[in-house]
Parts: sequence; C-alpha cells; structure tokens
Amino acid sequence: MNIRLKRGDTVEVISGRQKGTRGQVMRVMPQEGSIVVQGINVHKKHQRKVQAGGRSMSPGIIQFEAPISASNVMLVCPRCSRLTRLEVHREDGTARRYCKKCDSHIDG
Repeated sequence: MNIRLKRGDTVEVISGRQKGTRGQVMRVMPQEGSIVVQGINVHKKHQRKVQAGGRSMSPGIIQFEAPISASNVMLVCPRCSRLTRLEVHREDGTARRYCKKCDSHIDG
C-alpha cells in the first residue's frame, strides 16, 4: 500500500472512536497499511515479570499506542492547519509533497 505520510507529520483521525483528535506520526508500516500515532488508540497491557537475557522487565500495567489504519487519518497542513490530501510532484529526481488546499510545500 502506498502511504504518503511520514514520521513526524501531524494527522487528525477522521473516523472511529477518536474522531477529531490530532497527534504526531511515530511509526509508518506500509506493508500492513497502518501507522502509529502519539496519543491515539492507546491500549493497556497487563505485563507479568519476565527475565530475558539477564534483564528483568518490570511488571504492571503498560500503556502503548496500537497501530491505526492509515485510511482513518488525514494530514494536517503545517501552513494552513487544515485537513488536506497530498499531492506529489517529482522534480530533479526527488519527490516533493504539496498541500492540495494552499499549494504549499510540506516537507521541511
């Protein structure tokens, strides 16, 4: 699946239980078609004490961000701060991402 989002982009959830919340992309998994967003889809896991490789993992309740489908989020343009789709222009052998709403360059 072709995912045009990158790590560090700000996205907003457009469908599901957490619709309307914004967060930063922490990890992109193009093979699964999903991304991990900071503060979105937080799950709790009850971890028991584990010893592996001479280290011990502390027990307790661990909170972590689970992956969310990339189709359930939209990019927030850093210039106009509106939800937008991406447009890719290829110039001089490099791909540059542009906002379709304000036609500004997205990559820093």
